[in-house]
Amino acid sequence: MAEGITQHPAEPPTTSGGPGAPDPGAADPGAAYLRRRTLRQGSAGWLLLTGLGVAYVVSGDFSGWNIGLSEGGFGGLAIAMLLMGVMYACLVFALAELSAILPTAGGGYGFARRALGTWGGFLTGTAILIEYVLAPAAISIFIGDYVESLRLFGLESGWPVYLVCFALFIGIHLWGVGEALRFSLVVTAVAVAALLIFAVGAFTEFSADGLNDIPVDQNAFGASSWLPFGLLGIWAAFPFGMWFFLGVEGVPLAAEEAKDPVRSMPKALATSLAVLVVLAVVTFLAASGARGSAAIQEAGNPLVVALEGGGEPTALSRFVNYAGLAGLVASFFSLIYAGSRQLFALSRAGYLPRFLSLTSRRKSPYLGLLIPGAIGFALAASTGDGARMLNMAVFGATISYALMALSHIVLRRREPELPRPYRTPGGALTSSVAFVLALFALVATFLVDREAAFIALGVYAVALAYFALYSRHHLVARAPEEEFAALAAAEAELGRS
Repeated sequence: MAEGITQHPAEPPTTSGGPGAPDPGAADPGAAYLRRRTLRQGSAGWLLLTGLGVAYVVSGDFSGWNIGLSEGGFGGLAIAMLLMGVMYACLVFALAELSAILPTAGGGYGFARRALGTWGGFLTGTAILIEYVLAPAAISIFIGDYVESLRLFGLESGWPVYLVCFALFIGIHLWGVGEALRFSLVVTAVAVAALLIFAVGAFTEFSADGLNDIPVDQNAFGASSWLPFGLLGIWAAFPFGMWFFLGVEGVPLAAEEAKDPVRSMPKALATSLAVLVVLAVVTFLAASGARGSAAIQEAGNPLVVALEGGGEPTALSRFVNYAGLAGLVASFFSLIYAGSRQLFALSRAGYLPRFLSLTSRRKSPYLGLLIPGAIGFALAASTGDGARMLNMAVFGATISYALMALSHIVLRRREPELPRPYRTPGGALTSSVAFVLALFALVATFLVDREAAFIALGVYAVALAYFALYSRHHLVARAPEEEFAALAAAEAELGRS
C-alpha cells in the first residue's frame, strides 16, 4: 500500500495524491460507497440549466455593481465591465468544452484534477467553495435589508430573517433537485422581467450628462470626467464589473443531474451568458443615466434610487423594490445549490470528510446542504457585513477562474487527441485571455478591500494545510473525477511504454 495511506476494510480504494493511479493493494468495497453518494440524474434540461446560470448572477444587477462607480466612475466601471465580460465569455467557452469532456458534479475541481493533479483539483475546489459558501451569507443580509426597507410584516433585518432564508430554501433543495431548479427558474424569470421593465421606465428619464457627474480627483493619474479616479480606478472597479456575471461558471456543477450534459451544458452556458450580457448593459446604462452616477454610487438599492428622481416612491420603484427581493432570492437559492454540489464532489473523492457526500432517499446531499448553510447563517448573524463577505467570495472566484482556464490550456496542449464533443472557439488562446484577466481581477480584490482578501487567504491556507497533512493520503479512487484522472495516467503510461 502506498506510503501515508490508512485504510479500513470497509473503506473504498484510495489514492496517495500522486498522478491519480489507484492504490493497487486496496480491496474493492463494491458499489456500496458510491450508491450512498449518488445524485438524481436527468433532472435538468438545457432550459433549467440556463435559468440556473442566470439565477446565480441576477442579484448582482439589483445591487452591488454600483459601488464600482465610486471606485472608477462611469467610464472606469464601463471599461471594467467590458474586460470582465470578455473574461467570463472566454471562461465560459473553455468550461463548455471541459464540461462536455467530464460531465460530473465536480465541475471546476474535476477539470483541474485531470489537468493539474490532486493539488490543482483541491486548490480549485476550495476556491469555488469559498465563493459559494460566503456569497449566500452575504445575500441573506441583503435580503434582510430589502425586507426591512419594504416594511414586510414589520420585520427588521437580523438573524431571524437570515434563519428563515436558510431554513426555507435549504428545505426546498432537500425536497429534490428537479423541484428546486423549477422554483429557481420561476423566481429568476420574475427578476429578469422586472429588470427589463425597470429599463423601459428608467430610459424615459435618461440623460447622458448624468453619466459623468462624479467629481474629478485632480491628483489621480489620467483623471477626466469619464475617469474621475484616473486609470487606476479602472482596475479597482474590476470586482464590481464581475458582479454582473459572478456565478455563471457554476452551471457545470449540475452536470450529473442534467439531461444529456454533453449537449446541454455548452448550450446552457452560452445562452445564460448572452442573457447576462444584455441585462448588464441595459441595467448599467439605464440606472446611471436616469438619476446620475453620483446619486446611485453608494446606494444599497440603486435601481430604486434611479427611479425616484423626486425622492418619493412611485408605483414603478415599489415594483422594482419587490422584484429586487426576488432577484436576491434567486441568487441565494441557486448559490446554495452550487456550493452543495462542489462540497459533495470534493467529499465523495475524499478531499473533505466523506460523510459530507451522503445523499438522502431523494438523492440530495443533505449534509452538504445543511453544514454550509449553518456556517453561512452563523457568519451572517455574527457579522452583518455583506459587502466584506462578497469581496471574500470574489477573491475565491478569481483564483478558481485562473485555475480552470489554466486547466483548459494544459489539456489542450498535453492531450490534443482527447475526444471533445464541443471545442472552444479560439482554443487555448481563448482560455489564455481568461487566465490573464482573472489574475488581474485577483490583484484588484486587494485594491478594494485588503483585509477581506487576507482573511480569505487565511481560510485558504487552513484548508490547504488539511489537505497536505491528511486528506491527500485518503482520496477515493472510485470517485468519477479520480477515475477519470487515473485513466489518463494509465493511458499516458501505456503511451510511454
